[in-house]
Amino acid sequence: MVESIARVKHIRVTATKARRVVNLIRGKQAIEALAILKFAPQGASEPVYKLVEAAIANARVKADASNSFFDEQDLFVSQAFVDEGTTLKRFQPRAQGRAFQILKRTSHITIVLATPDEFAGAASAGAKKAGKK
Repeated sequence: MVESIARVKHIRVTATKARRVVNLIRGKQAIEALAILKFAPQGASEPVYKLVEAAIANARVKADASNSFFDEQDLFVSQAFVDEGTTLKRFQPRAQGRAFQILKRTSHITIVLATPDEFAGAASAGAKKAGKK
């Protein structure tokens, strides 16, 4: 019954590297995702870990506001995706007076947690959309 969203924007991690981490946790239970992220060697795993924790906290607040039962064990990562953010352009001096452009890429990471009934509902809705095409 509970669906929570957590986003972080303009994080200084390239989208490609963040996608490698997000692909590890997509479709997993939220507590299991935290355990995977805690021991993942990638640098992007720390901000994604904090984001999953934030999504769990958002779900807890949402459940308290609606006076519904909440159990962290029921939450699954129903959606997780990474979009490219703005790119900061910097210049580094090179030999013979030339300049070399450095692109400092950012990304926007979104995590959606849902309970199993919403998770199944979203999957069936996606199958219906695929059937219409």
